[in-house]
Parts: sequence; structure tokens; C-alpha cells
Amino acid sequence: MDNQHHSCHTGEAHEHRVSAVPMGDATDTQTYTCPMHPQIRHIGPGSCPICGMALEPAEFALSDKPDPELVDMTKRFWVSLALSLPLLTKVMGEHFIPWIHENLNNDWARFAQMALATPVVLWGGWPFFVRGWQSLRTLKLNMFTLIALGVGVAYFYSLAITIFPQAFMSLMGQNRPPEVYYEAAAIITTLVLLGQVLELKARSQTNSALRALFDLAPKTARLIGADGQERDVAISEVMVGDKLRVRPGEKIPVDGVVIDGHSSVDQSMLTGESLPVEKNENDKVTGATLNGTGALVIRAERVGLDTMLSQIVAQVAKAQRSRAPIQRMADIVSGYFVPIVVLVALTTALIWGVWGPEPRLGFALLNAIAVLIIACPCALGLATPMSIIAGTGRAAQVGILIRDAAALESFEKVDTLIIDKTGTLTEGKPRLIELVAFDGFEYDEILQLAASLDALSEHPLAQAIVNAAKEKSLQLLQVDNFQSVTGKGVTGTINGRKIMIGNRALLEADAVNCEELIARATPFREQGQGVIYLAIANVAAGLIVVADPIKPTTSQALEQLKALGIKIVMLTGDNVTTAKAIADKLKIDDFQADVLPTRKAEIVQKLMSQGRLVAMAGDGVNDAPALASASVGIAMGNGTDIAMESAGITLIKGDLLGIVRARRLSRSVMKNIRENLFFAFIYNALGVPVAAGILYPFFGILLSPIIASAAMAFSSFSVIANALRLRSVKI
Repeated sequence: MDNQHHSCHTGEAHEHRVSAVPMGDATDTQTYTCPMHPQIRHIGPGSCPICGMALEPAEFALSDKPDPELVDMTKRFWVSLALSLPLLTKVMGEHFIPWIHENLNNDWARFAQMALATPVVLWGGWPFFVRGWQSLRTLKLNMFTLIALGVGVAYFYSLAITIFPQAFMSLMGQNRPPEVYYEAAAIITTLVLLGQVLELKARSQTNSALRALFDLAPKTARLIGADGQERDVAISEVMVGDKLRVRPGEKIPVDGVVIDGHSSVDQSMLTGESLPVEKNENDKVTGATLNGTGALVIRAERVGLDTMLSQIVAQVAKAQRSRAPIQRMADIVSGYFVPIVVLVALTTALIWGVWGPEPRLGFALLNAIAVLIIACPCALGLATPMSIIAGTGRAAQVGILIRDAAALESFEKVDTLIIDKTGTLTEGKPRLIELVAFDGFEYDEILQLAASLDALSEHPLAQAIVNAAKEKSLQLLQVDNFQSVTGKGVTGTINGRKIMIGNRALLEADAVNCEELIARATPFREQGQGVIYLAIANVAAGLIVVADPIKPTTSQALEQLKALGIKIVMLTGDNVTTAKAIADKLKIDDFQADVLPTRKAEIVQKLMSQGRLVAMAGDGVNDAPALASASVGIAMGNGTDIAMESAGITLIKGDLLGIVRARRLSRSVMKNIRENLFFAFIYNALGVPVAAGILYPFFGILLSPIIASAAMAFSSFSVIANALRLRSVKI
């Protein structure tokens, strides 16, 4: 599959053509990408032209089919292991049984070793040679460059001695052929195959959180036909608008709205909250959540890839393919590292070949191979991606969606959190707390007139007034000449009387005396409640007092965020009096009132210009400009499309405790990445000099290529194991 098109998304769209190693079904038209270099896009399976790693599907999908590369590598490993064991037995036996060394170094023994090693190297290790050759062709040297060189030199040197023993005896002035290193080539290949198998299994395990979410989705739904008859259908057959019955104890099949029934629904698989949520008519329900003891009839609103569960999986899969800025350091080091290692290996061979003890050529060969093998930068390449994949999967389990790795890395350093009051600190669902009727007006009369007018308004406060009228079964009246005045309120005519609902500016513009309204509103405002003025026929008629309840977990979350070293700033469109009351109640020292949505982004940018790293938490709709301007945007709510796109982090359950969890997760992931990078750097810094033979003049210690390959596999395994700890980290 040469010359396939790849696209590199690094800020500017462009194309480049590289050679890819084809694998699997050549007719596969799915897009594949590299977990370490997500800018690589390739149609069909293949290997990354940069690092040589096998490409993975760009879009996560649940499949019962096993990973074809894992199946292939596993088969190669077991066959190679079976053929390598006799070679390993020979080389180990030479150290304890002199007879083996003296009698199994003849022509017959060399041909036997060649017969065992050739299938291992040329069949078992064939993918490594292909990827190594590709790296040389593209000048993108990587771990497979070193493996192919190390194994290839050992095998073909031994093959040459086996075929032309007399030539080597004459060249070296010996009466017997030099030793062959078939066992090193075969055992190194087998150990590298083992490392690939372990790595592929680990990469599969990092997606276990997503697969667990997918497994929660029901496979069938109970469809109610137009004739009222019910039948079970496959979930893929459900269409938008279909009526579905959800019986007690069943999983809700798709996203929808309740049209009949009452029940409690366990939403813990999405939000992490342990308590079931009550669901009545007109309430929205989410696919894969678990129905309680009541029966529900729902109307399907989002099906297939549009459901929240599918969007969550797609979002997490996208985040797992993204690159954290810290990975650039590893990429830069890897770019210089492989050529330097090749140079070190050549220098090692030269030094041992000129100044080493006899047999010089043997020592030169073994030590150069040891340098090539032990320096393979696979652990360095795995350090960041494995942690990101495991961390974002863990976040999805507790209702935190990470859009990309950069947001996860930045959030660890955030020192200022700007919080929009409505819908973030509060529930975002205002309620009518009190209605004050002035002399000459009746309570029900004022509520009926106000609800009739507000029924035509889209303001959230208007809905609270309409709901209060419905609870008292008050009939809504005909409204004429309705007008909404931006930032002030609404007006209209009912039964010939002009009704005005809004703030002081609205009423005073029509010469309404507001003195009594202002005086009687002050006590309510001092308690943090919102007050709306009402005038009938240009006469002050009463006050409508509404409040947006503070979420039960807000105070606890703010205390924990402060303990994590984050400064809290509250923004609200309320007046100063109301804002101060809320801020005092929640012990927030810094707040700004009368803030219009257009100013929120300005406030974010001002704080960032002062050198602060700012996160903005809002509802993801009105706050979109501010969310995009902040170092990290945090969308609160139910994970709508616009929230996911405008913020780096989305909390499915609109709860500030989710921000606390996200902060802890960010710290855990970044700590894990630094640990992995430390392991990889230190391992190579110590391993390469030892493999080159620096300890030999002092202690007589040399590092066998076989031990070097085992150490290389162990280094990758240690990085993988460390990253997998994130799957169960407590946040």
C-alpha cells in the first residue's frame, strides 16, 4: 500500500506522501491513525511512517473481532519461542557444561542453529525488518531501525560464517571458525515479539473504559407501533420519533423524552452520581441509563451515533488520539536519539575491534548489537500516549469528558477559576419565592397578569412565573402589543391595561414611580434573591421575587478547589447587592456583578494578561466566547454538542465536584507522564554506556545482547504498567 495519502493536522492543512506498511485486509476503507503521532491519517491498516507503530482505527468502534496485529504478533511469538528455546538451552548450557561448548561448535551444530534461527528471524521478525527498512527510506529513524540493525547484523554475520567458514578462518588467522550468534538474533527477535504482544494487549486494555460504556447500551428496544401493538426490535432499527416502552429494571434504549409514566433512573454510568434521578412527563432520559421500579413510555429523540453515549465515546476516543504539549519534548529527543545511538554503536564496534581483547570482532559485534537493542526508544514513545489514553478513559467513567490532551495538561497548572453563577454555582432553574401585591391589587390577579405576559417571553425567569401560575391553575389571558425590551423586561396590553414587567429602567422610561418598589425590594436583594418590578396601567402594582437555588454540592466543591490552590472568581449578570449576598454565602472573595455575556471573555483575557492561568466554567452556550478564550474551558451541564465543542473539559453532571475530580485527574496523569519519561530517560542514560562496555575495564562486566533485549522489553513493560495504574486512580 505504497504512496498512500496521509494528512497532517498541525495547524495548517497540507499533504505529504509516504510509504506505509500494509497490514490486514487491503480492502478496508476505514481511516487509521497512529496513537503516538495522530497527525498521520491512512486509509486501511498499516504502520506509522514516523515511529513504525501499528495504526489504529481513527474512530473507536466496538467490535467482536480480535485485533489482527495482536493475533499475528502472538502467532509469531509462540512459533519463535518454540524454535528459540533449544538455542537458549545451548547458550545457557555452555556456561555450566564445558562439553557443550567443546562439541557443539562444529559445522553440523552451526547448520542446526541456522535452521532453528532462520524462521525466527526471517518470518517472526519480518515486520521489524520491513518497518526498519521503511524508516531508512523515509529517514524517520525509530526503534525498528535499531532492532532491524541489531538482529540483522547478528544473523547475517552468523550466516556468512556458516556458509564460508574457511574464509573467516583465513581472515582471522584461526584454525577454527569464529563463534556464531544465531541464539542472540533469535532470542532478541522473540523478546521483541513478546514486548509487542504485551504492548498491544495493554493498548487494548486502556480502552476498557470505553468498551465498558459500550457494553452498557441495550441491544434491543420495545417499540410501540401505530396500532398500539408492542414488539422487540434491534436497537439499530429505532428511528427518531418512535414510541418505546421501558419496563421496570430495563435499560433505556436511546436518548428521548418521557411522554407517559413516572420512575427513578440510575444515571451513575454517565454522571457518577449514586442517587437515582426522578423522571416525570417531559423529562429527558439518556440511553443506557437504568430504569427503576416505574414504567415509562418515551419518544426517541437521538438514536445511533447521535446519542449521548455515542458522543461520549467519540469524544474520549478523539482525546486519546490527541497530543499533550509535553510529548513534544519526547519527540524532539527521539528525533536526535536514534542517529546518536547508531553512531555510538559504530564507535563501540570500532573501539572493541581495535583495542578490545580477542576475539576482537566477536566483542565488537556483540557490544554494538547490545547498544542498538538496549537503546530502542519504545519506552520513550509510549510514555505520554499510554498515560493520556488511560487517563481520559478513567475520566469518562466518572462523567468527565476531556476534549484533548492539551486541556488535561493545562488544567494541572490552572491557578484561577472563573465561574458563571447561573447554572454553575446554582441549579439554573429559577423558582418563584414570593409575590408581593401592593394595595389595590390581589395576589392571584398579579400572578395571572404576569404569567400571561411572560408566557410569550423566552427568559428563564419568565418560565418560573408561568410555572407558578400553572401550579395554581390560573388561566392565561390574551396579550396584545407584546414587546420585549432587551436588558429591561417585557410589556403588553391585557384587557385594555398596559402591563410592564422588568427592572427600574423599564418602568421609569414610562414615568412609573418606583420609590415604593425600590424600598420594598431591598430586603430581598440583600438575601441574594432576584426582584422583578410589576406595573399595571402605569402604577406600581407589586414585586415578583425569584431565586435560583444554589446546588447542594457547591459549597463543598469550592472549599476543595481553594484547598487545591485555585483562586475563585464569580461572574454574574445580577446587580451588586444580589451578587454580594451569593458571594458572602459561598465565601467567594472576588466577584463581578452586572456582567453581560460579551464582557466575560474580556475579563478572562484581562486576568490572563496578568500572567494567571485561567479556567472558565460555564454552561457552554452563552459562555462560549469566554470558554474559548480561557486556558481551559469547562462546560457544565448534560454534555450537549455545543458544550463539548466550546470547552476543553465537559462535566456531564453539572456539578462543581466534577471540577475537583478533573483537577485531581490532571495532576495524576501529568505525574504519571513525568514518571514514565523519567523511567525512559534514566533507563537509556544508564543502559547505553553499560551495553557499550564501560564497566568492562573495571569490573569485567559485559552486557549480553540477549540481556539487553530483555531489559528493553522490561522498560516498555514498566512504562505500560505505570500508565495502567490510572485506570483505577481515586479522583
